[in-house]
Amino acid sequence: MCEIEFVSSQARLAGSLAVPRGAGAGCAGVVLVGGSGPSDRDNDSFFPPLRHHLLDAGFAVLSYDKRGVGGSSGDWRDGTLSDLATDAKNAVRFLQSQPGVRPDAVGLLGHSEGGWVALRAAAALDDMAWVVTTSCPGVSPAVQERYALANHLRVMHLDSQADADHTLDLYDRLIEAGRSDADFATAMQIVDAAGRPPGLAYYWSDLDERMWGFLKRKQDHDPTADLLGLRCPHLVFLGGADPLVPVAETLDVLGAVACRAARSPDATLTVEVLPGADHRLRLPDATAPEPTYFESLTSWLQRH
Repeated sequence: MCEIEFVSSQARLAGSLAVPRGAGAGCAGVVLVGGSGPSDRDNDSFFPPLRHHLLDAGFAVLSYDKRGVGGSSGDWRDGTLSDLATDAKNAVRFLQSQPGVRPDAVGLLGHSEGGWVALRAAAALDDMAWVVTTSCPGVSPAVQERYALANHLRVMHLDSQADADHTLDLYDRLIEAGRSDADFATAMQIVDAAGRPPGLAYYWSDLDERMWGFLKRKQDHDPTADLLGLRCPHLVFLGGADPLVPVAETLDVLGAVACRAARSPDATLTVEVLPGADHRLRLPDATAPEPTYFESLTSWLQRH
């Protein structure tokens, strides 16, 4: 595995590239796109076993540090999901240019928020071989975060349902404040006036002015247009017990989009829901994704 760097807009993004030995006339390639927050090229611990498995299956793998993380310049909080999609597109172009990699056989794999990013990038590229999304919601970030917060409040076992309802009501008011482009000071006033109810820290604890700005720009992102814009096969993995993603709603969106007449005939859809698996596709008490995830992924990629 070697260290690489490529330019995207005004940023220089650092990452890692691994090419299988004996690639010969050329191998297929995968660009990995990490999830929300300051994700690096390993996406915490989610990407290393995936990278190892893909290499063993004969795929070149590129992953990179998000803007302002690790060795990359810039700051992801200053941008939008579209800016992050530009980074993913430039990562694809970089991988396509590498010796031993077939430029017509490079695709994207995005995890969680990275799935939204990968879909936006793939919809904008005419030569995308395929796209894979794992634990990526089919709903907006605002809807997804509310679902995750509600699940978190249930786990907390609050004294009453009224406490949970109060926290969710505050969340809804913050979303509306974001839609009206309220500044961070106004958002803080809303939180303080509500008494900082139990459980809000799950959503609010790490917020500052720049993060509030990023969330405002991101909160109503709708992946439907990008799903409709795909011109390549799409593979979806979801954890059946994911506490962060409304899986049933996501399946409804995917099914509705797949049936739209405007969708490209090349944009086939394959969906796998792993029963009992969480946001990182792990079964209870497991430290790594469910083994059938790796097997199903490489089998599908090899067919495409």
